[in-house]
Amino acid sequence: MNIRRWLLGLIALSLFGLAGCAGMPERLAPGTPRADIEQRLGRPTTEYPLADGRRLQYSRQPGGQQVYNLDLDAAGRLRQWEQVMTPEWLEQHIAVDRWRREDVLFHLGRPALVERVARFQGDVWTYRFLAVNLPRLVHVHIDPDGVVRRVVFADEPMPDAPPDAPGRS
Repeated sequence: MNIRRWLLGLIALSLFGLAGCAGMPERLAPGTPRADIEQRLGRPTTEYPLADGRRLQYSRQPGGQQVYNLDLDAAGRLRQWEQVMTPEWLEQHIAVDRWRREDVLFHLGRPALVERVARFQGDVWTYRFLAVNLPRLVHVHIDPDGVVRRVVFADEPMPDAPPDAPGRS
């Protein structure tokens, strides 16, 4: 490989990495004004009212594996942020038989995929997430009345991986 190409590639990769940092909610400090948040992250995917402020939701679904909820106070300043697409968060918070479709949207945003299966009356909303370094899926079963009835975790099939690789079913 030509050294010049290698150096140009390294520079491009470095610049890409620095640009990516600007879009990382983890780097926002509490108290950051909404205007600064949107300047760094862009417009939110979705926005929800809170009792004492607003929730800005930044979802990387369907292709990505993160959903960030940024809660602002009544003055429009960042109170807290949370990345909810983790095994721990999903296992601890999704409330089967209590959450409704609106709760799923409020916390997880729009799913990567909506489908139906033969053994369940209703929709199955699928979200992508990472468990350590393994791509996983969480399937949220929502009945026709809009109630979460089941949550199923599965490995995400990786089409280019060998049949015996981790993550293949």
